[in-house]
Amino acid sequence: MRSLGNIRRSFAPWSDPNAKAMISIRNVTKRFGDFTAVDNLSLDIYEREFFALLGASGCGKSTLLRMLAGFETPNEGAILLDGVDLTGVPPYRRPLNMMFQSYALFPHMTVADNVGFGLKQEKMAKPAIAERVAQMLKLVKMSEFAGRKPHQLSGGQRQRVALARALAKQPKVLLLDEPLGALDKKLREETQFELTDLQYDLGLTFVVVTHDQEEAMTMADRIAVMDAGQIRQVATPAEVYEAPNSRFVADFIGSINLFDGEVTRSDAALTKLQSPEGFALRMVDGQSRSIGSRLTLGLRPEKIAVTHTKPDSGVNAVEGEVWDLAYLGDMSIFHVKLDSGKIIKASVVNASRSGSEVFTYHDRVWLSFAEDAGVVLER
Repeated sequence: MRSLGNIRRSFAPWSDPNAKAMISIRNVTKRFGDFTAVDNLSLDIYEREFFALLGASGCGKSTLLRMLAGFETPNEGAILLDGVDLTGVPPYRRPLNMMFQSYALFPHMTVADNVGFGLKQEKMAKPAIAERVAQMLKLVKMSEFAGRKPHQLSGGQRQRVALARALAKQPKVLLLDEPLGALDKKLREETQFELTDLQYDLGLTFVVVTHDQEEAMTMADRIAVMDAGQIRQVATPAEVYEAPNSRFVADFIGSINLFDGEVTRSDAALTKLQSPEGFALRMVDGQSRSIGSRLTLGLRPEKIAVTHTKPDSGVNAVEGEVWDLAYLGDMSIFHVKLDSGKIIKASVVNASRSGSEVFTYHDRVWLSFAEDAGVVLER
């Protein structure tokens, strides 16, 4: 089956019915008083997978990560690692490690001592500790900073030290709680790719918690979109973006235009909707719909063309007025107000320095899109 979007590597154990999950979360519920943080949640994560738990603040993603680490205990359900139930196993006995958002480095220790702290606690021999610390610092390109204290490092350097310390004990699973939140935008983008390369080279399983959609889509093999303690969709980044399973996921991941409409024609190849805005929408659907039923078409801004003149085909085209616009260098963002009052967002890549068409406020423009550009959302 052809994948949606580009893929970083040919790795998809979740599509193999015979593959065994490394981490199996079974009907887990966690309550804090009357508040249910995680609600009857089940999830499988596979060995060597880079998995992201994505959601807004308070959705339960950090609570789930803390239960994996052993810092919280489920009220119901079980968490298994390689088939072994982790119930009652303390954090320091679990073959995993956690990297916190704050990094939690010891300010009075050198970089080398921070990285080797966990190994010292396990009473590893000093020569072995020194060798492992050297390996980890080389891995994260921090060897020359071994003798410095945390306050003598930049935010990005402290992040690397925390990562080296988390990896020093060679865990089966590395848990990362908003690991890049303290970094500036440019450094965060660079570190995202470094983390994915490192995870691939080490062959470890990474589970990251983040509220940053771009971060999750850049790093993860699969994403679990969470809301109110439940998982709304688990899929690859491209599938979550291009084929969301609900209005919630479609609206949460990226930007999207939603068109509600009534089915006026439908067969296995094409569905036609009449929108309240007064124009018809034709879309490739893949299944027959009942005439008169109501559906929602989700349409990403980059799928929409913006022109001064009406497209020759006239299909999926509607006229409006440029209500707002922004030039971002690599692309231009348009907010176009239809005659009905509905605002449509479109984005156009600035492929040419001069641009083939120039738009300004209050221009009358045409928006159009292909029949297979949108996704049908039933819930």
